[in-house]
Amino acid sequence: MRRILISLILGLFCNIIDAQTSVSGVVTDQKNTPLTGASVFFPEQNKGTVCAENGEYRIENLPAGKVKIQFSFMGFNTVVKTVILQKGSNEISVLLSEAVIESQEIVVTGGSVSSQHENAVKIDVLKSKDILLAGTPNFMESLTKVPGVDMIAKGQGVAKPVIRGLSMNDILILNNGVRIENYQFSENHPLGVDDNDVARVEVIKGPASLLYGSDAIGGVLNFIKEKPAPTDHIIGDYQAQFHSNTLGMSNSLGVKGASKCFSAGIRVSNKTHADYKQGGGDFVPNSRFNEWSVSANTGYTRKNGTFKVFYDYFIQELGMTVSPVRPLIIEQGRKNNIWYQDLKHHLISSQNKLFLGRFKWETNIACQSALRKLQTTIDVPVVEMNLNTLSYESKLYLPSKEKSEIILGIQGMNQTNRNQNNRIAQFLPDADVSNLGIVGLAQYTILKKLKLQGGLRFDIYYTDTYALGSEGTENFQAPVSKDFSSCNGSFGATYCIKEKLMLRANFAKAYRVPNLSELTSNGEHGSRYETGNQNLNPEDAYEADVSLHYHSDYLSFDLAGFYNQIANYIFIAPTSDTTSSGMDIFRFSQTNAILFGGEAGIHFHPKSVPWFHVKGIYSTVTGEQKNGDFLPFIPAQKFRYEIRAEKEKIAFFHHTKVWVSALSALLQQNPSPFETETGGYTLVNAGVNTEVTLKNQIMNIGLSVNNIFDVEYYDHLSTLKPLGYYNQGRNICLCLKVPFGIR
Repeated sequence: MRRILISLILGLFCNIIDAQTSVSGVVTDQKNTPLTGASVFFPEQNKGTVCAENGEYRIENLPAGKVKIQFSFMGFNTVVKTVILQKGSNEISVLLSEAVIESQEIVVTGGSVSSQHENAVKIDVLKSKDILLAGTPNFMESLTKVPGVDMIAKGQGVAKPVIRGLSMNDILILNNGVRIENYQFSENHPLGVDDNDVARVEVIKGPASLLYGSDAIGGVLNFIKEKPAPTDHIIGDYQAQFHSNTLGMSNSLGVKGASKCFSAGIRVSNKTHADYKQGGGDFVPNSRFNEWSVSANTGYTRKNGTFKVFYDYFIQELGMTVSPVRPLIIEQGRKNNIWYQDLKHHLISSQNKLFLGRFKWETNIACQSALRKLQTTIDVPVVEMNLNTLSYESKLYLPSKEKSEIILGIQGMNQTNRNQNNRIAQFLPDADVSNLGIVGLAQYTILKKLKLQGGLRFDIYYTDTYALGSEGTENFQAPVSKDFSSCNGSFGATYCIKEKLMLRANFAKAYRVPNLSELTSNGEHGSRYETGNQNLNPEDAYEADVSLHYHSDYLSFDLAGFYNQIANYIFIAPTSDTTSSGMDIFRFSQTNAILFGGEAGIHFHPKSVPWFHVKGIYSTVTGEQKNGDFLPFIPAQKFRYEIRAEKEKIAFFHHTKVWVSALSALLQQNPSPFETETGGYTLVNAGVNTEVTLKNQIMNIGLSVNNIFDVEYYDHLSTLKPLGYYNQGRNICLCLKVPFGIR
């Protein structure tokens, strides 16, 4: 009887084990040599592992059905597979080929998890290592390596992205898929994202309202967080940067771990920079900035779903280089005392996926609070506002095969802006904003060569403000109530002409509703007095873009062109009026506009010289109003080129890279009516990075010099140009990364 009972229990236990879905296999190179330490990652399940000494791996508690798997190893091409997992054991082994030129990555910004080559919308990726080794105190400056991406900068602490000539609220900023709401409406306001907690940045160039609603007319920057630790590992790293120009330091410490079901991590970071020195050596007063951040996450993964929670707390004190500080700051300093932005931002988000047979249901929700204070020369803030935002989305992935996918979903947002403590200046009124969008997206692959992707979206948007000030006074603002609706969509295709040659084409309509500042602002903002316009209509953009991509073992190139026609383009321009104190009054207006241009890039690696690389990038954009005037904040034509040498091992140095790069900006002779022409310039940079091992401890070390010849130059998008301050001069940067871990 005992034997029968034991047999029944063992049989039941075996059935339970068999009912689980698992994947195992071997990862080798083309010579069938096992790749010890190769990474196997399931992005939708947010879990992964590393291969053992024999190249074998195994992952359990996976859902049956269609999944994406990414196999990667340093020095080898990444392989992305879409497979249908059966209940029970699945075996998937892969061969990785050596990568002479960087290969494709998994991306999550295009509506669903896919490889770069699979997506009909071109998505560029910049990795955290490239950001760390960029050698600049300005996080945004490192992103300008992506063709078509530029920045509007107010020194080193404040910068805004420009994608194909569009900026501010025409560019959507995402933190791990969550839209950042922290008063993004001005060139004087920063991104509000800490780069130390970023694994990579995904860049969509062009309209993306289908996926994200309003504010994605020009493109999207999505800052993706680090992957969780491999199963049954605890790992971490310490990162540091030291900058000669700003006497700056950056320190970051992170630890993360994962078991078969649970994962968690935490990172603490700090940056501190003194006033930067412009070309020629003089410092720029009050361009100093200081930042602190804490980020934490935890997750639970089972075969029926994944559940993740993220928390970010980001503090910034950003000095403002404005006319009143010139006589007050006479020495290069680090501490913020006068005329600075005091910003605090909390963000907590929950990202969840349920695997329900052949259905997949994704639900994400986020809460964020942005506190904005402006400190001048008095003891209390001049401005104090608090913006609270609740955003949510729910997407249902319908049953699909390996070559198709259909997604239905809703996205929404509820937002409140409140002035705090009755401060002297109340630039914006108290307001309530809400948005709801319904979206459908479909993808289908024909004969493995042609992939079609398209969808439709409908949005409704409400803005209601409260009266501000006393009726009958100069600064009184009556309440405003506005509602907008918009239908948007896109259709694109990717066609593999040959195995290594790919053609992309996409047409999209996008929209942006007027923001609170554009509708209702009434007060001093920086060096001007701004007034809103309650009669503004939503912007509507219609863009067509085409790109060609070729990728072989020793050569890759990209060629892209775009044409973006915008109805009701919103801009701010000076009027003929002044305030009673003589300050110029600027007012928001709109007109029809067009932007057109393109990018080209090439990466060549001679087969006969295996350690040598040559890269070149060109980008151009032209923006014009209906009346023939040029649009503001349009970057000059730029060339970027780089020569790089790599060696796998030199003495006790590993993975060593040495590079010399240059940036040439041409004369920008098409300024807007209230801009001036900007001369061209050329900057030369150089650097080296390597990996060393001391007593079994790996250390990654990088040394770079930007603007080697200390050139005095203005970038056309610098907001310090009107004050006569050049961009940053020579900067020497030392980078250090020390990874650690236990199994």
